[in-house]
Amino acid sequence: MVFPSPVFRGSMPALVTPFRNGKVDDKAFVALVERQVAAGTHALVPCGTTGESATLSHEEHMHVVELCVKTAAGRVPVIAGTGSNSTDEAISLTQHAKDIGAHAALVVNPYYNRPTQDGVYAHYKTLNEAVQLPIFVYNVPSRTGSDMQPELIGRLASLPNVIGIKDASGDVARVARHTALAGKDFIQISGEDGNAVGFNALGGVGCISVTANVAPYQCAALQTATMKGDYAEARRINDTLARLHRAMFLEASPAPAKYALQVLGLCTDEVRLPLVPVQSAEAKKEIEAAMKEAGVL
Repeated sequence: MVFPSPVFRGSMPALVTPFRNGKVDDKAFVALVERQVAAGTHALVPCGTTGESATLSHEEHMHVVELCVKTAAGRVPVIAGTGSNSTDEAISLTQHAKDIGAHAALVVNPYYNRPTQDGVYAHYKTLNEAVQLPIFVYNVPSRTGSDMQPELIGRLASLPNVIGIKDASGDVARVARHTALAGKDFIQISGEDGNAVGFNALGGVGCISVTANVAPYQCAALQTATMKGDYAEARRINDTLARLHRAMFLEASPAPAKYALQVLGLCTDEVRLPLVPVQSAEAKKEIEAAMKEAGVL
């Protein structure tokens, strides 16, 4: 296994893609990236689920990744979302990410097709051979319709470019299992804000976060506390964020995050159909209350 520099750990926001009048809002995106860097964010993840990658055109997808890399300018690593349920498309997006200077790729388990574990392995093996860029596999069974089992993760860890996992299975017991099967140097990152503290306590090293879009300073401080082994401080911060973690999923994500960012004056709440902006007045009220509890408002 080849291990990259820089080190991937800490708070890694799954960046929203801001829109204005149906188009990607470059100015707002640049401002969001600058806000993250100023907040002490440890890495940036454009064009993942929260970035609405499923409804971006290929041209928009590549543009957003390139704009993120350009704006970050080497100050923090960029892990580009490059996944697809088409292996050829994943190769194309990953090659582009490499070409424009992304530090790694986040590649989701192929969705909708529901391949077997052998099919998933073949997908990543083909990608591993086609593009020389560090890869994080991304297991999110609630969205893909299939679950990457720990035994598969162990197999994938033997591929030279597969360096870690974003685990959104919700099963923190897998951290120890993945360590046993993939090795202690395999980078494990939580994909769920709510279990990030416990995930790190069991051997994880960070979180690709929705909440960090709204509360970047707090999420960075939480992750920094875990890096120092100060879990009392990490729990204290998480207690202030717990309500916001939940609020980010009161309606289909990333609509709640975009509503919160609109409240902060950072972008519009536009999302791409079939998603719609937050509809419920009660949800909006709860999001704002959660922001206040987290110290964002």
